[in-house]
Amino acid sequence: MNINITSLVRKNILKMKKYASARDEFTGKAKVFLDANENAFGSPSGQELNRYPDPLQKQLRDKIADYKGLSSPEHLFLGNGSDEAIDLILRAFCEPRIDSLMLLLPTYGMYSVSANVNDIKILNVELNKDFSLNVNEIISVAKKEQPKVIFICSPNNPSANVYAKEDIEKILNSVNCLVMIDEAYIDFATTSSWIERLDEFKNLIVIQTFSKAWGMAGVRLGMAFADPEIINVLNKIKYPYNINDVTSNIVLKTLQDPSIKDELVTKIKIERTFLMNAFKDISIVKEVIPSEANFFLARFKDPDAVYRFLTEEGIIVRNRSNQLHCEGCLRVTVGTREENIMLCEALQKYSEKE
Repeated sequence: MNINITSLVRKNILKMKKYASARDEFTGKAKVFLDANENAFGSPSGQELNRYPDPLQKQLRDKIADYKGLSSPEHLFLGNGSDEAIDLILRAFCEPRIDSLMLLLPTYGMYSVSANVNDIKILNVELNKDFSLNVNEIISVAKKEQPKVIFICSPNNPSANVYAKEDIEKILNSVNCLVMIDEAYIDFATTSSWIERLDEFKNLIVIQTFSKAWGMAGVRLGMAFADPEIINVLNKIKYPYNINDVTSNIVLKTLQDPSIKDELVTKIKIERTFLMNAFKDISIVKEVIPSEANFFLARFKDPDAVYRFLTEEGIIVRNRSNQLHCEGCLRVTVGTREENIMLCEALQKYSEKE
């Protein structure tokens, strides 16, 4: 489908003038910087943090674009965590109290929080009971209600499954709106990223993060990949210096040897198999749902009681039993072998009490 991105952008965003910071107005090399009201004498931290960072993170974007195989860094937006990119997409394209977005339930809870904060109507479409996409219903609702964005989390949170490529492709080709695919857990999946198909779909936005596979949740760096026209809109409305130098330098250093990330992913996959197999031998576990993420759902007869017991044992999981199609389910993140054994021993201890 031929999508006109400009027609989807909020009218006031199209008209507004982007804030030009001191670092936007000057490019090149200089000996003396007296333009940004910085502290020229340095920082009490002892580190070189007295200067504002590059507002468009050119060096970091170039490095990530090269690693991801992008044709150009113009396809990439960097945010303070994926949540910033999600929020900016709504602020750029959804008119408060007028426009809507579509969520596919159950899914990541921050989508609805961002929608509520921005006063955007939510169109909820239920997944099938096996957590697959109800493609016909999604397309039908989209054509009737005309949402600005459809949020698709794949692998999904909390169900940990990947949606069929042909299903997402059908949606992309059938709707007149943006389709945002959140791939926070893609490194743990057997499928390829939708980044590879950016050039095919002008309405496609792919979200990824350094928080999961890269093990850098503390640095808060998220990525959005899309057509440059969409990326330019996000850069137009973001805060001037949204990515700090500490984060940029840590990620740049990490990207010098990405094989370490691959080793971590392999370890997590091994532990995922170990833990899920161990759960199948615990009598109180009714079902272990297949996973393509670094977590999985396990169904219990009395999840609330199991959750309370684990908490008393000092082990924290997530109780997802109140979410659609997740009745009786606890969501378990894959830990180290030591942590996984402690969890299994605690569940066996509870099982013996029953």
